[in-house]
Amino acid sequence: MIWALAVGEAGRPDEDAGLCARAAGGDAGALKSLYERYAGRAKAVALRVLGTQPEAEEIVQETFVEVWRRAAQYDAGRGSVRAWIVTIARSRSIDRLRSRQVGDRSVAGLAREDRPTGGPTPLEDVEQRMERERVTRALAELPDAQRRVIELAYYEGKSQREIADVTGEPLGTIKTRVRLAMDKLAGLLGGSRS
Repeated sequence: MIWALAVGEAGRPDEDAGLCARAAGGDAGALKSLYERYAGRAKAVALRVLGTQPEAEEIVQETFVEVWRRAAQYDAGRGSVRAWIVTIARSRSIDRLRSRQVGDRSVAGLAREDRPTGGPTPLEDVEQRMERERVTRALAELPDAQRRVIELAYYEGKSQREIADVTGEPLGTIKTRVRLAMDKLAGLLGGSRS
């Protein structure tokens, strides 16, 4: 009776080795018996390493899949079936933890990466090009004299006084053309001048 209490939930070592041998031969019932005996211990180890119930449960499943596949490789000379199963669960848990940490570091690294400041993103580049084309089409609809004053003002950075000097037109005429051109562009581009 005392021996049975010391063994606890585990079976006798020779029983476990026999179950392992039967599982190696394809006996699903033997695997089920091993699962019933050691799934709790495997889960406790996984939970201690990983800290989450869902991951611990996944590790238990992975552990017993590996037990099923590698049952023929069990060597009683290296330790008990219980120790072998717990070692598999521990190894799988550590692998999962390392994988999670690598993933976390990768995500954190990506989050820390600064966005390149050398130029616009591809989306911004497309948006700018589309806006430029829209403005070019609107400019093409202006009368030549109005388009010319807008081009001198916005593309060459000239003041209205400088435009008057370049064109040889009176300053009042340039101011009127700029105002008319801006009103027409506002209508064509869907905006309003203030």
